[in-house]
Amino acid sequence: MNCVAAPDRQLSRFYLPQNTVPYLQQLTVFCDFDGPIVDVSNRYYTTYQLALTDTQGFYQAQGITLPIQTMSKQQFWQMKQERIPDQEIAMRSGLRGEQIDFFLGRVIKIVNQSALLNKDQLQPNVNWALALLHSYGIRLVLVTLRCTSQVKQILRNYGLTRLFSGIYGTRENHHAYQNYAQVKQELLQQALSEHSTSSYTEQSPLAEPSVSAWMIGDTEADILAGQALSIPTIALTCGIRSESYLKRFEPTHICSDLLSATSYLLEISRAVGSTELAM
Repeated sequence: MNCVAAPDRQLSRFYLPQNTVPYLQQLTVFCDFDGPIVDVSNRYYTTYQLALTDTQGFYQAQGITLPIQTMSKQQFWQMKQERIPDQEIAMRSGLRGEQIDFFLGRVIKIVNQSALLNKDQLQPNVNWALALLHSYGIRLVLVTLRCTSQVKQILRNYGLTRLFSGIYGTRENHHAYQNYAQVKQELLQQALSEHSTSSYTEQSPLAEPSVSAWMIGDTEADILAGQALSIPTIALTCGIRSESYLKRFEPTHICSDLLSATSYLLEISRAVGSTELAM
């Protein structure tokens, strides 16, 4: 079941009964950075193009002409969303054997260079979604495999730092690109212990609408981390994984973007408020 938020939706659409506010102020949203908040597709595609060019140049200098076939951005991103390995992407681009190893080495080498990092941009409607969550007193905590210093710089650039109660990232530049699920779980565990008001236990999954913590992300690492810690998860399809791929991991809910996820959480809050009024 997907939720889709129209871009022209009025702010009044999200107004909630006053008695839901105490619940909202007890709610913590743990959110991934790349995908839900920042669009990395241009950077990843440019990295792919440059790595192919570097590989072609390296072998050209040895008198070897490679039959390079550069994919379009749409073709490339579709493969990334289906989690096709970079080795296969390289192969479908005309590389073989050691050529693939050289290409993969170049990808890791350049993907976090400052010139390419500047290609990252905010996802549409992220400012609105974050402002809505913050306005209802929902605690926002970033849990990301991105290098913490990079995250803080981007938040400063967009004036978003004040909206977050915590940032849990890594010291390694390559963790985000490699999408290490175990590292994400460890980061979420730390963030949960320091920021959640939930009395969760591993034996008692938080699957009811009245839970006090949610995990929002765009990859299987986010879903698996939330499930391992008994936190309901919202998977977003605006990032680096497709809806069909995300469904395999059975997230609690699937939304198209962060604004849609915000709408879903506020609808749950409205339902909680209505139930309390009826009681």
